[in-house]
Amino acid sequence: MTCFDPPLILASASPRRRELLALTGIPFLVDAPDVDERCDLGARAAVEELARRKAAAGAAKHPGKAVLASDTLVAIDDIPLGKPRDAEDAFRTLRMLSGRWHHVYTGVCVVDAAGREYHGAEETSVRFGDMTDADIRAYIATGEPFDKAGSYALQGVAGLWIEEIRGSSANVIGLPLTLARRLLEAAGLHVLSASPAASDR
Repeated sequence: MTCFDPPLILASASPRRRELLALTGIPFLVDAPDVDERCDLGARAAVEELARRKAAAGAAKHPGKAVLASDTLVAIDDIPLGKPRDAEDAFRTLRMLSGRWHHVYTGVCVVDAAGREYHGAEETSVRFGDMTDADIRAYIATGEPFDKAGSYALQGVAGLWIEEIRGSSANVIGLPLTLARRLLEAAGLHVLSASPAASDR
């Protein structure tokens, strides 16, 4: 039993989102709901819709609490690139990204304690440098591409090949902080006004 009673629930199991949300100073607990992530919308609309589904599921489970949810998708030539199924799928994805620009979209939704919803989406452009097949195989061998949208993590080893970013780097990691701040404040939660944020302890 814990007496920790934060005002906010993070409806995501992502360690990176947890780290980014902690920068707001708003105390929170982590409780990621299971939702249907099938969606036929375009990339930007899809991430916003999926963030709304996750936030709604979290709010239903935690009535009277504010909930923040997020969803990230990588796309190139309007082709969505989700998490790789296996090493060969990761190889195909990284070969597509090599030497080219692509787009990262993250949707964020906050449901306040009264059930009102605030949502939006962010887009960032990222350019990979050229990767040889050997580079790609070596990167996959690190294990980093797995469970990552687009088969890479900006904040990790993939940074060795990322040459340029236009937009929010936090968006690529999984939670665009400026957008998140605006939505949280619209929901009545003000950043850096409370004790340091906590995780699911």
